[in-house]
Amino acid sequence: MQASIETLGTLERRLKVAVPLDQINAEVDNRLKRLQRTVKLAGFRPGKVPIKVVERQFGPQVRHEVLGDMVERTFGEAVREKNLRVAGLPRIEAKPAAEAQDQFEFTATFEVFPEIELGDLAAHSIARPMVTVGEADVERTVEVLRRQRTTYEAVDRAALKGDLVIIDYQGRIDGVPFEGGEAKGQAVTLGEGRLLPEFEAALEGVSAGEARTFELTFPADYHGQDVAGKKAEFTVTLHKVQEAKIPAVDAEFARALGVADGDLDRMRADVKGNLVREVKRRVRQNTKDQALKVLLDASKFDVPKALIEAETDRLAAGMMENLRGRGMNAENVNIPRDAFEPEARRRVSIGLVLNELVRREGIKAEPEQIRTLIGEYAQSYEEPEEVVRWYYQSPERVREVEAVVLENNVVDWVLGRVSLTDRDTPFDELMGGAS
Repeated sequence: MQASIETLGTLERRLKVAVPLDQINAEVDNRLKRLQRTVKLAGFRPGKVPIKVVERQFGPQVRHEVLGDMVERTFGEAVREKNLRVAGLPRIEAKPAAEAQDQFEFTATFEVFPEIELGDLAAHSIARPMVTVGEADVERTVEVLRRQRTTYEAVDRAALKGDLVIIDYQGRIDGVPFEGGEAKGQAVTLGEGRLLPEFEAALEGVSAGEARTFELTFPADYHGQDVAGKKAEFTVTLHKVQEAKIPAVDAEFARALGVADGDLDRMRADVKGNLVREVKRRVRQNTKDQALKVLLDASKFDVPKALIEAETDRLAAGMMENLRGRGMNAENVNIPRDAFEPEARRRVSIGLVLNELVRREGIKAEPEQIRTLIGEYAQSYEEPEEVVRWYYQSPERVREVEAVVLENNVVDWVLGRVSLTDRDTPFDELMGGAS
């Protein structure tokens, strides 16, 4: 085998490989002879099919397989010999047989992983949020939990703000119905803000069985561009008025939250414990995001296009799968592929820097760290021991946790080298951020 490497750009390389045809032909003959011993063809006993018949029947397929295996093997040998770290899949192009004479020639165009230069991390700073969970935060969360368990009962009176009403409506602009301007059996909670405020306000004071006609003007920045800024007339028929029933904070409510004996102090303690765990998770994520940004800002390298394209495809496919999982027709959603490219580039860049640090600094995920993190995950479930057992039943699940631990260890490595300060942060500010 003869191999030569050509540099096409910062990361792009072209490998030229030539393999003697005698070597390929010999391998084809060997495989055909092995096939002859087992192949079954009509009119011949097993193992007695003439080699010429086997060659005529299977020769092209076998040659194709040999060439494919030869390309894979020789490419692997060549890049190892040249000490190249290939990023992504190579683009293989074979030279026409008529031009290659007594050898099989092909080129493989590919990218290599970049050399990553990591700058001085001490020049960067990170402000880690520090949050204390107070009793007021617990009470606000209890109130949210109450409202999440709201039920509705039909009432015989006019609709008020906070009621759930069932309506039919039809809208017209200049006397003509418009797309999206009609619905039947629509459930609306008055004052919730899902519909235009003027629309919801017009329903207050309307009783079941009544109809009301009113006008409103769509805002100039309304998401439906066809109706933005236009005046419409709506006719609404109200079918049912339902009053909200928010549960009291009592023993029954506590039992609904999983406190078997209905003890309210224990319920609040459980709520506080969940909030503390969520605060810890968000602080860690916030700090991690800052640390990863510092790593990218401090690093200089080119990102292989092949890796960005592969990650872009993965993100796009994930979005389509998510839409299908939500019962939407993903084929009707037209999201440009390049919309995923910035996030794909960011993820690939972070992955390259993390892998380089793990390799260069010998950072590892220790078994006890993996077990601790699994234990933290399990604490939010009623039977933590079962959750821990579930994780350890699958090597793949454990590997996923191991990857998180490894990333956390890289983040800790970064935090030990930057200027790190703690910043007192209000509870609502942290909880209002990215989860």
